Amino acid sequence: MAILLADVGGTNARMALARDGALASGTITRFRGDDHASFDEVVTKFLAQQGSPRIDAVCVAVAGPVWGDEARLTNRDWTFSEARLCALSGAPRARLINDLTALGYATPALDGEAAGFLRAAPEGALSNGQRLVVNAGTGFNVCAVKVLPDGGIACLEAEEGHTRLPLSVADPLAEALGDAGRAIDSVEELFAGRGLARLHALRMGTPQGRAETVVAAAAEGDGAAEETLALYARLFGLLCRELALRFMPMDGMFLAGSVARSCTDRFEIFERAFLSDPLMARIPQAVPVGVIRDDMAALHGCLAAIR
Repeated sequence: MAILLADVGGTNARMALARDGALASGTITRFRGDDHASFDEVVTKFLAQQGSPRIDAVCVAVAGPVWGDEARLTNRDWTFSEARLCALSGAPRARLINDLTALGYATPALDGEAAGFLRAAPEGALSNGQRLVVNAGTGFNVCAVKVLPDGGIACLEAEEGHTRLPLSVADPLAEALGDAGRAIDSVEELFAGRGLARLHALRMGTPQGRAETVVAAAAEGDGAAEETLALYARLFGLLCRELALRFMPMDGMFLAGSVARSCTDRFEIFERAFLSDPLMARIPQAVPVGVIRDDMAALHGCLAAIR
C-alpha cells in the first residue's frame, strides 16, 4: 500500500510515493511540464515507472486555485479533479490542495536546516500553536497554520496578496519613489517577483525586467541592484511585522519563495524593520523567523494533509 503525492507547478511536477508514514526517497521524480500534455499523463507515466503499485490515497498540491474537488494551474493549461485522480490511480480517496497550503501542513515537521531559523524566539516565549507561511515568488500569499491539541493541523485559506498596502509600507515606499510609489497599492504588486522587478525599474528609470535578473546583478556586485534589494528587504520586514500582529505566529513565521528568500541574505535589514515599531513590540519580538529551504516540503505537506 502506498500514498501518491505530487507538487505541481507551472514548470515542473514533483511526484513521490509515501509508505509507512514517510516519503519513499527512491521514488521522488521530477517531470517537466513542457514534456507532457496533461497531468493525467504524468500520473500514468509515474505509476508505470514505479511498477503500478496499489495506491491507498492521493494528495496533489497545485500552484493555482482549488475550488471544491477541482483545480487549475495558474501558469499552464492543466486541470485536476479528485474523481479523475481516483480513476487514474485506483485510490479510494484523493485530495487537492493549494501549494501554499501544502507548505502550511509541512511546517510542524520542519526543523534544523529544512526550516533554517534565522531568528529564534527569546527564552521564555510562549507557544500558541500558531505558524505562518509567507510566500513571495511568482505571486504573494500567506497560509496561517494552527496545530491542534490532538496533533491535527488546520490550515486557513487567505488572499493576503490582494489586500492594500498598509501605511507602514506605503509611506516609506512613497518616500523612496515619490508619486510612482503611490501607484503601487496592493501587497502582491510590490512583493511578488514582478513587484521586485518593477521596484528596480522605477528606481532606475529603465524598462521592467525580471526579478531573477535583479538578484543575479546584485550577486555580481551591481550596487544599484543591491540598493533595490535592500529597500525590498526593509519594506518586506515592515509588512511581515504587520502580519505578525495579524496572525500572532508564536511558533514561527516561515519565509518561502525565491523573492522572499533573497531577504535572507539581507536579514539584518529585514529584522531591523520587523522590530522597528514600538506599538505592541513584544509580539514581533517573540516571533521566530525561518526560511523554508527543503525542496520536498510541499510533498511532506501533502502527506500530512491526506493523513
